[in-house]
Amino acid sequence: MSLGRYLVVFGLLALSVLTDSPTRTLVFETVAEAYTAVSVFVALTLLIFYGLECYLKIDTAQFLERHRAYQVPIAAILGALPGCGGAIMVMSQYSIGRTGFGAVVAVLTSTMGDAAFLLLAKQPLTGLSVIGLSIVVGVISGYLVEKLHDPQFMCVDDSRLSLNKPALYDFGKMSWPWLCVLVPGLGVGVLGAFQIDVDRLIGMSGFTTVIGVIGAALSIWLWFVNPNSGASYVNRLDEPTYNDVWNKTITDTCFVTVWVILAFLAFELTLHWSGWNLKAAFSGAGAMLPIIGVLIGLLPGCGPQVLTTGLYLQGVIPLSAQLGNSISNDGDALFPALAMAPRASIIATLYTTIPALIVAYSYFFFIEA
Repeated sequence: MSLGRYLVVFGLLALSVLTDSPTRTLVFETVAEAYTAVSVFVALTLLIFYGLECYLKIDTAQFLERHRAYQVPIAAILGALPGCGGAIMVMSQYSIGRTGFGAVVAVLTSTMGDAAFLLLAKQPLTGLSVIGLSIVVGVISGYLVEKLHDPQFMCVDDSRLSLNKPALYDFGKMSWPWLCVLVPGLGVGVLGAFQIDVDRLIGMSGFTTVIGVIGAALSIWLWFVNPNSGASYVNRLDEPTYNDVWNKTITDTCFVTVWVILAFLAFELTLHWSGWNLKAAFSGAGAMLPIIGVLIGLLPGCGPQVLTTGLYLQGVIPLSAQLGNSISNDGDALFPALAMAPRASIIATLYTTIPALIVAYSYFFFIEA
């Protein structure tokens, strides 16, 4: 088990136990919000997605190979799915020659990774609008790139490809407490999304915080004990079963939950301890804000992107910066992409910055300015 996991768990325990009362209260409230406002919706989305994959026997790889003429729009739609699963599927198929480079650019342009869950949970209409725009930009970018490069541009020879596909971790009886908390947590999340005070509704002060903290704690624990946490996105189950659906849902939800909690805490504790007014600090950046969002999008992983989306939701950065970040970022999909096709991944990532800058500054100058 990696050192990073121990640092995360013991760091969160220290914040919850060793800090002063106001800080502890802030930590508990922030952790609870991360779970009830984001994690429960992640679980619901993944449960639906993986359930359809299991019961309808959907094979994305075969679908992509069968419809090569429509790979760019298909890739853009897969990339736009919340999380990084669709993007990783397309990248794995590109690495063995089943998709073209245009599909790679389309999927990396349209995906915004785990940050999509956060945006959809907090501002669903904005989230859907950003996703729709990302699909359109991804399709246009993908087709333009196909004019510049051969469909097999930089494809990896499948004889040299070695994908590490660890077995899906079986949580067994450990999953039941997590699932039991998920049901009331989802209820709290749905009511909260409609601005309904659940504590007042049921006449129990602190109920939402307790549910959120318990759900988050169980998610962190299951993430900690799972040696393959965050890896189940790779399409490795030929015939997914009922247990696979639950285990994949838990694995990926807990992985996303940890990222979201860390991003939420980083933001709230920075403000709490420093007294720094981030909104005032960024307000002087003006026309630099869109390019800042785009440059952050070049960083691999979902952590920086979740933090950026959190800053937008807090009113610290404008929608133009969020749009630039959403289009330029590749989320966790960039990690396996770099492993399977490093040169192509770097070039594709650089390509995504062009439409990201165009969209971000178009919105900035024509709407926000």
